[in-house]
Amino acid sequence: MIRILTGASTLALMLAGTAMAQDSPDHDHAHEGDVTLYRLFVGDHAGGQVTAIDLSDPDRRWTFETTGQTKLFPVAGGAVVAAVQSDDDAVHLFDSGISFEDHGDHADIEVTDPTAIDTVLTGPRPFHLVDHDGQVVINYDTGGYAEVIDGAALARGRIDPQRFPQARAHHGFVAPLGDAWLSTVASDEEVTGDASVPRLGLQAFDAEGQPTGDLAPCTGIHGEAFSGAYLVAGCKEGVLAVTTGSDGPVYEMLDYPADLPQDVTTGTILGSNAIQMFLGNHGPDGLVVIDPVDEPHFTRISLPFRRIDFALDPVRPAHAYVLTEDGSLHRIDMLAGEIEASANVTEPYSMDGHWNDPRPRLAMAGDEIVVTDPNAGLIRRISTEDLSELGTIEVEGAPYNIAVAGGSGVVH
Repeated sequence: MIRILTGASTLALMLAGTAMAQDSPDHDHAHEGDVTLYRLFVGDHAGGQVTAIDLSDPDRRWTFETTGQTKLFPVAGGAVVAAVQSDDDAVHLFDSGISFEDHGDHADIEVTDPTAIDTVLTGPRPFHLVDHDGQVVINYDTGGYAEVIDGAALARGRIDPQRFPQARAHHGFVAPLGDAWLSTVASDEEVTGDASVPRLGLQAFDAEGQPTGDLAPCTGIHGEAFSGAYLVAGCKEGVLAVTTGSDGPVYEMLDYPADLPQDVTTGTILGSNAIQMFLGNHGPDGLVVIDPVDEPHFTRISLPFRRIDFALDPVRPAHAYVLTEDGSLHRIDMLAGEIEASANVTEPYSMDGHWNDPRPRLAMAGDEIVVTDPNAGLIRRISTEDLSELGTIEVEGAPYNIAVAGGSGVVH
């Protein structure tokens, strides 16, 4: 059963995550009332640079230096944007300049200029970042540990990372669930050269990294997301679904059904904040809707071309968007499990070549999908209603990864 999430979950959806926006701060403080603000953070493909742009006034922008190419994440309710630089062993943090105070029936919004936070996290190959239940967790793939940062303190500019040790360094993640800490677990098998350490599954630990439960098998575990009561992760044999039980985490393997393409797995998963469901990749030319409660647990959506990037619509939670290599943007109806509209928005970007070649990325900003177009040096603003182009924003260099901070609130 697809469950609609209400109340605090919906408020969190509107205030945090990937759908947020911005008017000029000078105007915001000049009057009282409802304000909707969105601010884009755009990383360059080649250089160590992040540009922050006010969506409603694109000439208002700020440029920040980083060590190298970034993957960007809005965290701490969108108050901070994390710039993870896996190839340069660094994580820069930026105060987005947009913060909210929840008052139940509404949220107050405060807007200032974005700034770089002085503290730069360093460690061997930071990669997966998890932001859940007030905790921001960064996994250091070749360090054998993760760092845990309190999200509320981070939103106030205070950074005191706590180290979570792992038995062996590997490409994995650590995530809070109830009173437990769930960590991917790697094999002790010897590997040579550039071979990856085999990943075995997921296990519960305490905050000091001591096991509190048995290993839940999930071969090659990769990718995680939260929705409602569930954490799910991709495995070779299916998708592992985890909930909180009276005696610790409860695990259920959702096996891939026989009618799905064989030898195809899910390794990137997004979780809805308003409907208890997930959307994951499934092969180069497919997506899969995952219902962790009722069968069929998987609904596969075939795409006309290979997938470049996809995103969920937090304002219209039944919708998702996927860009394919022919340059078409498709709106997905996740409840029906089908493509319901398509439009060409960029030139073709072939998926042949290196996985990190400059290709477009998607993010959500209220009623808009913002799409980076590296070859054109543009951000394209696309309407969620009819997939028409609302306008473009020129960005120096090759705009690549993108995150959005902001939302709606009241200025008193």
